[in-house]
Amino acid sequence: MLSKQSIIAEALRLGFEDVGFTTAEPFDSHKLYLKEHAEEYAWAEAVGLSLLDGTDPKSIFSKAQTIIVLLENYCRQSFQTPMVNHFGRCYLDDDRITKDGLALKIKAFRGFLRDNAIDSTVPFNLPHRLAAARAGLGTLGKNCLFYAGRVAAGSSWVLPITVLVDHAFEPDASTIGMGCPDWCRSACVAACPTQALKGGGRIDPRRCISFLSYFGQGLTPLKLREPMGLYVYGCDRCQLVCPRNAPWLAQDLPVNPRVAAKAPDFDLVRLLRMDFEYFQERIWPHMFYMSAHDMWRWRMNAARAMGNTLDPAYIPELVQAFNSEADERVQAMIAWALGRIGGRAAYQALKKLSNPVSQIVAREIADAIEGCRSRK
Repeated sequence: MLSKQSIIAEALRLGFEDVGFTTAEPFDSHKLYLKEHAEEYAWAEAVGLSLLDGTDPKSIFSKAQTIIVLLENYCRQSFQTPMVNHFGRCYLDDDRITKDGLALKIKAFRGFLRDNAIDSTVPFNLPHRLAAARAGLGTLGKNCLFYAGRVAAGSSWVLPITVLVDHAFEPDASTIGMGCPDWCRSACVAACPTQALKGGGRIDPRRCISFLSYFGQGLTPLKLREPMGLYVYGCDRCQLVCPRNAPWLAQDLPVNPRVAAKAPDFDLVRLLRMDFEYFQERIWPHMFYMSAHDMWRWRMNAARAMGNTLDPAYIPELVQAFNSEADERVQAMIAWALGRIGGRAAYQALKKLSNPVSQIVAREIADAIEGCRSRK
């Protein structure tokens, strides 16, 4: 029978930052929270995340006796701009489709367990952050994220991975609780542009920029377009302003070569222009929450980000994209982006938009033109 020490040693050898153990008892408090906030999380059930089912580990793996939590630091290396301006860091080197990075480490860890007569599974819907805190690996933040206790300079740039196993191990002492310093006046809550964070570790996920960028339905509401800023997929705003993350971010970290190599593929202009083949080969394998059916949302998000740069250099690209675009949601956002950039060139471009347009797009064009006039 493997000892905890042997398992920890192997996990660290494979490159995980930290390891913790907790029981496979249900997460009753989390289940209650989800039920009390059913309206806010209905979307998760609709897309198949099954969060409620995940609150009982044994409903996922009937033989489960222990949850081993592995902590991965996804910000061990730095990411260059403009990638970090437009994409959440946790998505930049995500290999859940390519399976050529973290997935190999998890596979090796499970192979080690299997070779020692321990059966395991890695569920996608367990409350990972709460499990990590229950396993003694750290605390929670007011931004609802998990913060490491012993590694990564106590930051939230970590990903807890839960592994259910069919053997009982002594659980580690729980560290569940809010770890934010008393002197921090909820910087994350104040900085959330869309007011998704409600304080006290509560969030309305439907207002989170990350949710809006890849699960939002239809044309992004006008009042959220400017607050969503330059983000195309995901958001790090609450992490960037957090004083608990400052020590890690202050380090001179080496550049992640995998992300640097694919950065040109995620240029805003290329995203706005991309076709099905480009999306399938270069985008979806790395950021897969939106399918080919939702390519319009990628283009809409890219247009919004272009507008929020206020850079007139994007005007010709936006006009060209408008004239070749068939989706009214993208056309509408392009019109808004031109109005957001403003100035004579944007005004003239808006007046010349030639494609036959729907009432929705016509209204966006008219509003953008009026906005340009009012700023003259």
